[in-house]
Amino acid sequence: MRVIGDKRLSLRKPCMEDTRTAILQQIDDEIKKIDGPNVIWIRGSPGVGKSALAASIANRLVDQKRHVITFRFDRTQSTTITTNALWRAVACDLARLFPSLREHLGNQGQSSSDINRLFKSLIEVPLSTLGEAIPPEELPVIVIDALDECGGLRHDSSGKDDHKGLLHTLKRWAQVDHLKKFKLVITSRQEDDISRIFPESISIHINIPSGSNIKPGDNTSHDIRIFLESRLDSMGEGDAWIKRALDHLVPRATGIFIWATTVADFLEVNPRVRFDILESKKRGDNTEGLDELYSLYLTVVKASFGQICEEEIQGIVSVMGAMIFAKRPLSDDVLLMLPGVRIGDSDILRLIRKGLVSVLDCGPVLHFHHRSFEDFLLSSYFRREIHILSGVSERELHERQLALLCIKAMVSSELHFNMGNLDSSTIKSVDIDVKPAISLLISYSSLFWVDHLIQTPLEEKFMEAVRFVMYEKLLFWLEVMSLTGNVHEGYLIMKRALTWKVCLQVIYL
Repeated sequence: MRVIGDKRLSLRKPCMEDTRTAILQQIDDEIKKIDGPNVIWIRGSPGVGKSALAASIANRLVDQKRHVITFRFDRTQSTTITTNALWRAVACDLARLFPSLREHLGNQGQSSSDINRLFKSLIEVPLSTLGEAIPPEELPVIVIDALDECGGLRHDSSGKDDHKGLLHTLKRWAQVDHLKKFKLVITSRQEDDISRIFPESISIHINIPSGSNIKPGDNTSHDIRIFLESRLDSMGEGDAWIKRALDHLVPRATGIFIWATTVADFLEVNPRVRFDILESKKRGDNTEGLDELYSLYLTVVKASFGQICEEEIQGIVSVMGAMIFAKRPLSDDVLLMLPGVRIGDSDILRLIRKGLVSVLDCGPVLHFHHRSFEDFLLSSYFRREIHILSGVSERELHERQLALLCIKAMVSSELHFNMGNLDSSTIKSVDIDVKPAISLLISYSSLFWVDHLIQTPLEEKFMEAVRFVMYEKLLFWLEVMSLTGNVHEGYLIMKRALTWKVCLQVIYL
């Protein structure tokens, strides 16, 4: 059983063993309450470990032989990891658990433009048929991580409707009687629109403390000390140095686990020298802990790019901006096509990887490991303190560069007839792996060219390129969408294109 468009991301890494035990037990108790509210909202400041908690909750439920359905939003993939994708994924898992639901599923292929109808046909109506025969402890728990990331960066213009649709359907989950039997665990920052649909009268709020709410010796400080002690112990600097470092670092973390993770990664290279740098920094007084976090991020960036030359700045800005505003992480081959990245003997990508190792994912594709670092790069604090790299936060600049990258790929010979290299005389089915024949750049451009274009002012070069794509490359583009399993997105992409005024001229000329 496969629901059309079933897409999801795995949850992130769980909490370190023997940490967060008190809050996890509290969540366990709330899930087991049959008559309690069916929505449990875990909320807190950036970096307090909400995603790790979501993963730990899911793991504990599996250990308890409970069925769990998981879903994670990611603002860097806001055009594919959507409200539509959430409910299709949930419906898919529910139908696997309860085969009787399959005959009641509504029109799977309908457009996500009406998310309320889709929710009703895939979730609300089918679940009404289960009746009372299934004990509450056998019903699945749905865990949704990073709810606030639905809709993209600051719920941008292309994602506002999706975010609103998400909130409306979640409100139905908390209101409809037969849905109240299913426990829903969500994590997010504390946002007003989420608070409005989940007041404490109909949901359980579990706040993760940080900032001024953290006291010496409390559970959160204890957990961060355990984590840091484990990391510092592997650096081989001796017990006396470890104790000195812990006594200084644990209070400064102010409950922000991403601060502790980043500082541990930062200290991996020359720990004594780098600890002396941190120890010399004046402690901030931001009650939410962001002052300490941003101060640490500033130290990381200055240590990384303190010696960069003038000609390297554009390349660093281009790559870091693309890491923030691209719809999904880009490969090195694609990043090398951005302005200023290929210059002389400089290796911009290696420079970024080496310098920012403490804030990057460890995989082969450049990607910041936490949203809070992106927030830091977009902040006035960063622009003020590191003015030479302030271009990183100029969205219009990076959207234009990404739009140009996509459009160039779309008009090039890389997008051509028979993208899958299929032999029509011998192949009767396309149920084969053809994706390797399609480059990552063409795959990315086909999905996201419009998303970047609508953030870009009208320019004659774009207008001419779009006309060429619409008249000469349209069928080739549709072939790519089909072969990559995204054909159902084609209509939605064209619909978004209509918001860019020139497309109206292109279509109706």
